[in-house]
Parts: sequence; structure tokens; C-alpha cells
Amino acid sequence: MPSLRSSSRARPRPPVAALKDVPWAGRRSHLGRRGLAIGIDIGGTKVAAGVVDAEGRILAEARRSTPGADPRAVEQTIVELVDELSADHRIASVGIGAAGWMDLDGGTVLFSPHLAWRNEPLRESLQKLLRRPVLLTNDADAAAWAEWRFGAGQGESRLVCITLGTGIGGAMVMDGRVERGRYGVAGEFGHQIIFPGGHRCECGNRGCWEQYASGNALGREARQLVRTNSPEGRALLERAGGVAESITGAAVTALALAGDSTSRELLADQGEWLGLGLANLAAALDPGMFVIGGGLCDAGDLLAGPAREAFARNLTGRGFRPMARIELAALGPRAGMIGAADLSRVSGRAYS
Repeated sequence: MPSLRSSSRARPRPPVAALKDVPWAGRRSHLGRRGLAIGIDIGGTKVAAGVVDAEGRILAEARRSTPGADPRAVEQTIVELVDELSADHRIASVGIGAAGWMDLDGGTVLFSPHLAWRNEPLRESLQKLLRRPVLLTNDADAAAWAEWRFGAGQGESRLVCITLGTGIGGAMVMDGRVERGRYGVAGEFGHQIIFPGGHRCECGNRGCWEQYASGNALGREARQLVRTNSPEGRALLERAGGVAESITGAAVTALALAGDSTSRELLADQGEWLGLGLANLAAALDPGMFVIGGGLCDAGDLLAGPAREAFARNLTGRGFRPMARIELAALGPRAGMIGAADLSRVSGRAYS
């Protein structure tokens, strides 16, 4: 996704957090904040890695296809990427971001939806193979940290990050710390039930937020429209080569950006649901800013505009309380890589 901002206002850069104030920092930390680190973002189809400096700049990148669901094969891929990038750079630490739940100690992947990691002691194994400190974190936490440190959330003390893709992910940075909850599994915002008895979600419940405000939801609504044979869906069907099942959220977004009125209406509907969910989160968490990232944000203000309107309309105590800003993410698809690398540099969690 190209970098997007919802406004051109300059934001002050926060001071680099003191080590004692960053997540999981301990007195026995051995890393400073100036060395180079490698960030690795593990997805369902690719493993992307980059050398990241202390200012959040990516100096070199490499990637591989995700090698199926075999944990040992994934470990070997990580080793290959680190070896490749280390050939030309002196690397102090490695940060790994992946979808899933990590234990609070950061040593074990409790569960990952894309890979066969179930109670997998990944950090210990990788530290032996890489001979460097390794930090293991959730990919949404890594992306939120990157946006807070280097992106749209700079200067904000209480940040909630929402990622709109296949589903809805989330993370929080509160007072310079990644807030992970009591058991390390906070941020599953996409599974708040926003429409009881609504669409069935992959999690097993009905009416989850991600069934109404995600890329998958946008594609589903477009396909349903086309199946009615409405002339309003003609452009969508033509773009899909006459096959309704081929219509995706990305296709709807592209048509909306090209000016198709029906696609813009569909995006506005998604924005309504997005704003409603954000109002619920504001009632519970009271952040100063929501940063919205993920592929669906290619739509820019076609999505963010209706979301802001719905947020203001549904916010508890509206008119009598300050309202959180809603901004589009600035770092694009590399945010997870940048955040994982930076967390490995400033955190003592991985080797206390």
C-alpha cells in the first residue's frame, strides 16, 4: 500500500522512549538504540525482511515465499533471510512480527492462524540459530509501534491502531508501551460483536465487526449486489470479466478511486460500519488517535470521510467530550517490519 496521510499537518516527533519505559524492558538489557536491526514480517504467503536503522529507515530488503505450514521450514527461511541481510550490515538484533498470540514472556507462539505454530518455543530456537537477541511479537503490535515511533501517530500518548485487510486487526500503544492485555492477546477488535445474529464470522460467532468493515466484507457486499442483476453493478461485473465470484474488495476500491459511483457507495457503507466500531472502542479506551492502516485504506478519504462522520454521530457523550482523531497510516505495508526491528532494538524483553 502506498503511504497515505489524511492531512498535511506536521506532527512533532516524540523523544525516543527511555529504555525503562518501553515494552518488556529489563535492567539486564544489552542493546542500545543506535545499532541496526532486522525486522521480519511473516505473512500467509510471504516472509519479508529488512535492515532498519534507529530512525526507522529501511536500508535493505529481502523476501521469500512462506514455506507452507512447517515450523522448521519457516525457521530455516528466517535464518536464510538474516544471513543474506547480515552479509553487508552489522546486525545487533532481530525482531519478528507474525499474526498470532505470543505469551507475555515473548518466547512462545501460543497460536498462529497462518502457520502450524501451537505453543511453539520459537524465540529460544531462533536465538540459537541466529546467535543474536531475538524479539517475537504480534504483527499488529509491531505495526502500531512503528506508526507511533515514525509514522502517523508521532506525539500521541494513547494510540489505537486498526488494520483493515482480510479481517480487522488492532493494537494499542499507551504511554510509550505496547499494551497487550493481561494474557498477551489484547487487540482482537475485529471480533467485537457489532450486529448480534449477523453474518457468520470465521471465529465462530455472528455479527463480528470484521464482517462489516473489512476488505472481505466489501467484496462480499459487491458480489451480492451484482448477483441481483442490478444495473448499478455493471462496472463491477465487467471488471471481474463477467464472473461475480472474482470481485474483491481491492477491485471495488480501484473502481471507486476511478470514479465509479456504485463502488463509492459501497465504500461509504464500509466507512459507516468502521466509524461505528471506532465509537465503541473510544467508549472503552478513550484514545487520542486512531490510526487506520491496511489495504482497504488505499481508498483514502472515500473510506475515512464516512468513518469520521459515523464516529462523530455515534460517540458516547458527543458534544461534551474531546474526540479522538482518525488518521490514515503513513508507513504502508512495511510498518510491521519497521516496528519489529525497532522493538528488538529498544526492548530488553528478548534476552533478560
